[in-house]
Amino acid sequence: MIACDLGSNTLRIVELDCESGDRIKEFERMVKTADGLHESGRISKEALERIIDAILEAKGLFDLSKAHAVTTAAVRMASNGKEILRAIEAKTGLRFIMIEAKQEARLTALAVSWRLEKLGYHDSYMLMDLGGGSTEITIGDRSKSFDVGIVTVAQKYGSAQGVRENIDCIVHPISHFINSLQKPKIFVATAGTPTTIAAFNMGLDYAHYDVKKVNGSHLGLDDLDEALERLLAMEKKERERWVGVGRDDLIVAGVLMVKAIMIEAGFSEMLVIDDGLREGLALQKCQE
Repeated sequence: MIACDLGSNTLRIVELDCESGDRIKEFERMVKTADGLHESGRISKEALERIIDAILEAKGLFDLSKAHAVTTAAVRMASNGKEILRAIEAKTGLRFIMIEAKQEARLTALAVSWRLEKLGYHDSYMLMDLGGGSTEITIGDRSKSFDVGIVTVAQKYGSAQGVRENIDCIVHPISHFINSLQKPKIFVATAGTPTTIAAFNMGLDYAHYDVKKVNGSHLGLDDLDEALERLLAMEKKERERWVGVGRDDLIVAGVLMVKAIMIEAGFSEMLVIDDGLREGLALQKCQE
């Protein structure tokens, strides 16, 4: 089963074996869908070109005529979102369906729950999916999406200091939701920031990312602080080797947001899971 997720920052594609649930192959490219969205309210021509180029590259690996494809926050928010999807289909033949935040959260939770079971975790958990244009929080059967993500926050506040100074305001709506529900046993985080920092702390740079090592790993508040301090001390080129080209400003915003949400939720440690929306979509289609 082939599933595609066009996010606010990244295009992610996976092919799953429906019998085992294992990944047969995967593909990921940073396309920066939401680049400039905060200022213009539109997805740019440059972002569209990056998306099309990435899909055409992926066609060499997957039979995308059989793929199920969804897109999320950036396209939902953009005034030209539907126009962008029509242009993508015209150029690549791949038809994306724009899904609502609740469906996005449900599919992500499906993938994470499946992975947690495989890893032997059965406790109640809070799931944080920190994306480029939105953040989804799921606790039990309750989920909520917030229009703050690492791309929009990084571009709105411009610097690490700007994000730091406004972090309470950024996470306030999330804090209110978290504190209205009963605290679960564990804090689970998915998406690029926690997985990248987990890999970084293991000594794995962006080119040598290993999903098997990252899935089920743990990060504490001190680990986040140490990683951020080390990354900020690096020259831009060196930092990009670890977190990916064009992601160095985003990862800083992401770490600050992850840490603030963890503290608000009353956790000092998180469990990192790589599986997300694309895996959840593939699993759902396998079940169907």
